[in-house]
Amino acid sequence: MTHDHDLVLRPTEAQTAAALAPPPGRTGGDLVVETLRSLGATTVFGLPGQHALGVFDAVGRSDLRLIGLRVENNAGFAADAYGRITGEAAPLFLSTGPGALTSLAALQEAAAASAPVVAISSQVPSAGLGGGRRGHLHELRDQAASFRDVVKSVHLARSQSQIPSAIAAAWESALTAPHGPVWVEIPEDVLRAETVIPQVTGVDATPHELAPRPELTAVAAHWLENAARPVIIAGGGVVRADASGKLKQLAERLNAPVVTTFGGKGAFPWTHPLSLQSWLEDRHMTDFLEDADVLLVVGSGLGELSSNYHTFLPGGRVIQIEADLGKLESNHPALGIHADARLALQALLETVAERPDPKAPERVRDVLAEIRARLAGQDLALEQSLLDAIRAALPPRSPSFWDMTILGYWAWSAFDARHPNTMHSAQGAGGLGYAFPAALGAAVAEPGTPVLAVSGDGGSMYSVAELATARQHDLDVTWLIVDDGGYGILRAYMSDSFDGRTAGTELTRPDFVALAESFGVPAATTSPENLRADLARALKTPGPSVLVLPAVLKMFAPTHT
Repeated sequence: MTHDHDLVLRPTEAQTAAALAPPPGRTGGDLVVETLRSLGATTVFGLPGQHALGVFDAVGRSDLRLIGLRVENNAGFAADAYGRITGEAAPLFLSTGPGALTSLAALQEAAAASAPVVAISSQVPSAGLGGGRRGHLHELRDQAASFRDVVKSVHLARSQSQIPSAIAAAWESALTAPHGPVWVEIPEDVLRAETVIPQVTGVDATPHELAPRPELTAVAAHWLENAARPVIIAGGGVVRADASGKLKQLAERLNAPVVTTFGGKGAFPWTHPLSLQSWLEDRHMTDFLEDADVLLVVGSGLGELSSNYHTFLPGGRVIQIEADLGKLESNHPALGIHADARLALQALLETVAERPDPKAPERVRDVLAEIRARLAGQDLALEQSLLDAIRAALPPRSPSFWDMTILGYWAWSAFDARHPNTMHSAQGAGGLGYAFPAALGAAVAEPGTPVLAVSGDGGSMYSVAELATARQHDLDVTWLIVDDGGYGILRAYMSDSFDGRTAGTELTRPDFVALAESFGVPAATTSPENLRADLARALKTPGPSVLVLPAVLKMFAPTHT
């Protein structure tokens, strides 16, 4: 008879000897590094602070690649992009108090965009925990409380033996759908003290699969194959789940038009006969979606930007596939399917029947023609020509990162991303300063692939310090700065809302070319006529570069007001 205890795997003599005599001089910081290496990490982002020196010392003695940025928030944006591009969890090292808090905006963006970031922060020494207010440098009453409402999960390690399990649990949480940022916190003394704990070699952090319930996908399949006018809205969840191929298969089987949200750019081929592209901020598109008798929403919560500022009111049945439970039916009643987009689309492909509809491509052409006609009457040739120039210059598989700037707002609707997971912006949380540090993270993730960042002059000032990072690590990022002398989109919003008045939108800014060159980064001023050639040249030149485009741009007229 076999008993449970007979199944326990016993260590070999070599493993026992190694455990009894771990390498000398190791600390809690080494346990952090060893756990990350055991989980498969090769690269970490961050910058040191007094309480975090123990883990940075361990990184310096390891084979992990450390990408040190100049501001914690920018380090968070870089880790966010690394996670988006690779699909792997991106470790982010932070110090206590001000250093940790400075990363909050980046972690909010990672949460909104479902980017897997594992933020590992130091904490004051253990004696200062528990609200005792001992007056330690960087002390907060409850540091983790500042992050609980931002990140996906919080994990505290208060002793060295807790470190591997806390990091493994965080890693698993970050990579379980929906992906997202997580928080690990370790006191300074725990990181710095020597340890007798054996080297960390076997850590399991397998993400949980989020499969759909079959009775729900059966109903969804029945609705879709019997629909008269089905339409699909594809969100960022399709991109994060690497489900673009399955989306295309399902759309073609159903002959269902597909529109992608701004976070789902590239999830469906731009020029496909069933592609409605991304024109969600247009009343013609809103009307088309409202006319659908069955609307399949995959990987989107239909939030403000995906619903033409909540003016979209579905007229038919809605099926919503969403990995984030809190987003299910948060805006519209639906057949809610709590699942990873890839697994749910696969389940539909296994059950849904072919649905002929020869008129579907014609309906797509008609609505896109209506949108083009609306834009044609608004004197927007400059803005459209700039996007055309960027698209022509940017290699098809090169990632691009767009800040909260007028040209970025245009790109949400009008830019052809060409491939999934190649266009990213800060539209999840909407903070400034995302594009350039995120592009640096992407360049680390895909060395040898040129990366584009697009910012306005206002947003660029959030991250000019990272020109030093770009130069130090010789990263292949071209930074296009559209200089309109202020916060251009806010200037437009204020002027439209307050009878032409603006306040706080006009900016004194540096000579961006001279500033970039002072960091040793090649820079030049370009023009709308020369942008395509100048950008193509910069992208082909290895290493970082800056192009400055003086231009005052306009947005297309809104249709939600």
